[in-house]
Amino acid sequence: MARYMFLFFDDETWTQRVTKEEMERDYAEVGRWWDEQVRKGVITGGRELRPSGTARTVRRVNGRLIVTDGPFIEAKEQVGGYAVIEVADLDEAIRVAKTWPAGGVEIRPVLEP
Repeated sequence: MARYMFLFFDDETWTQRVTKEEMERDYAEVGRWWDEQVRKGVITGGRELRPSGTARTVRRVNGRLIVTDGPFIEAKEQVGGYAVIEVADLDEAIRVAKTWPAGGVEIRPVLEP
């Protein structure tokens, strides 16, 4: 089995553009997808992340550690969550990612020791 990380991304402002009912429907659909992948043994871990405005970035600049508010990069889309999956190969990871009912999915292989 191979391990991959799914990084789920979308424009965080979607929550401001939909009704409460639409948001509840979307979260229910994502919840069903998540539960199905856990039941199949595909997802082994993961979580939703708080909005990118709550992030802090720590980086070394000229030997000093600098802490800044916000995510590392500014982008139209933000990472909103992640999942660690175990599947046979990249083709299967792509098949699973294609069933994700929300925004986009970045698939990254996990470096095994």
